[in-house]
Amino acid sequence: MKIFIGSDHAGFGLKSKLVTFLGELGYEVIDKGTFEYNEEDDFPDFISAVAREVSLHPNEVKGIILGGSGQGEAMFANRFSHVRATVYYGGGISQVDGTESIIRLSRDHNDANILSLGARFITQDEAMQVVHEWLETPFSGSERHKRRIIKMDNIHG
Repeated sequence: MKIFIGSDHAGFGLKSKLVTFLGELGYEVIDKGTFEYNEEDDFPDFISAVAREVSLHPNEVKGIILGGSGQGEAMFANRFSHVRATVYYGGGISQVDGTESIIRLSRDHNDANILSLGARFITQDEAMQVVHEWLETPFSGSERHKRRIIKMDNIHG
């Protein structure tokens, strides 16, 4: 599977570690920047490159985006058609009802195709664990979840 990854300066260091980690897991990783640490950069410049790729191929590729909190990055990514970005900035790895974590629910129920990480709120180990879990969790494909995704994709506001 092809994974597009991008970040601003806040996620730059963690992104570099994740590129290596994803390659070791056997994923094809395409880094969309930033390629150097610059406190003056703006996340939309890098997140748009990832979101555009996922928007064009929402069922064939995945994206990982990073910023300070991951919030603005996800908000921006979700402006692209067929993008379903979910945010992780810590604390959601624990089990819900003993069976599912919040990160698994984003894939299982919502077929999230971009994972937005809050680099200032998680450790490298936690990021790797979350990324692995997110990528390994399939979409359930249930009719009610498919129906909801179709409604999201067809909204014109």
